[in-house]
Amino acid sequence: MPSVLDSLNTALHRAMTLDPTVYILGEDILDPYGGAFKVCRGLSTSFPDRVLTTPISEAGITGIAAGMALRGLRPVVEIMFGDFTTLIADQLINHAAKFRGMYNDQVRVPLVVRTPMGGRRGYGPTHSQTLEKLYLGAPGLQVIAPCALSLPAKEGELPELAPGSPGDILLKTILDGEDPVLFVENKLLYPLNLQDETSLADFSIQAFYGKDQRNPVFQLGIAGAPKADLTIAAYGYMAELARQAALKLAYEHELFAELIVPTRLSPVDISATLESVRRTGRLITVEEGTLTAGWGAEALARTAAALGPALRFARRVAALEMPIPASRPLEETALPGIPEIMTAALDLPG
Repeated sequence: MPSVLDSLNTALHRAMTLDPTVYILGEDILDPYGGAFKVCRGLSTSFPDRVLTTPISEAGITGIAAGMALRGLRPVVEIMFGDFTTLIADQLINHAAKFRGMYNDQVRVPLVVRTPMGGRRGYGPTHSQTLEKLYLGAPGLQVIAPCALSLPAKEGELPELAPGSPGDILLKTILDGEDPVLFVENKLLYPLNLQDETSLADFSIQAFYGKDQRNPVFQLGIAGAPKADLTIAAYGYMAELARQAALKLAYEHELFAELIVPTRLSPVDISATLESVRRTGRLITVEEGTLTAGWGAEALARTAAALGPALRFARRVAALEMPIPASRPLEETALPGIPEIMTAALDLPG
């Protein structure tokens, strides 16, 4: 199976081949470097006039790209580390996300900002954060976070662009989107192979799509298990850790979890989570960002408001409220992992 990095890289090549209005902007993205995590490798060689290396000015890059989008182009910006999305908040929140509403629906801003997020690589407090929650409440801005899951590729389809894969989501976002998107790629996803039912024999996998048919919500269950005891909702790389935790809970404790994995974080849609919790009565949300005011808090609050006493148990698993340490052992302590997910599940009443 191809890797998540292969999937994203193939999507960028395909987008630039299919649409001459697609441009790529970013720091150090020209070959042979191809970007800090090599997602842009080969693009400047194949499309030298439409891959633009830039100065170190995240705000300037994003502002120029927003203007390009207003003039009918489809720019894709790479921000080298997600920590630096703090520098583009003005361009995204105060401008790109508002133009469609401010100009009475007469303009579109099909801008895609890609960025790697997350820790566990020893990069220290300013290169290891998970900050997408800062953007979840901005009207007009979508936040998308793919995972390593996909559905099997159909005959004639590239496995790199299998339905629901990161490349499939990115390609559709670039070519079909009309509004600005923050596209979050957890660093530890890049080397992982795409996963579907053929590679995850212990799980059944379903995918549910909304109206735009771009951003699936995956539902995983332990294959052949009885009725699920709890629902675990997680996204990005934390979905992979939640999957491993669910497997250990089933085999070591006979506790069966249903895993819900959204790929679009904002605008928020928890319909799949609600359907699962109606069956289980218990919800654990898992994210790599800090606990306070995160995606998990929003998902849990909406679930509680919708289900009331039918939600009988709830826990949030997230990072400690502290800067990410550069020390690898301390970083491992600060960030949530499989043990923390299992502890939350084993804390179930009864």
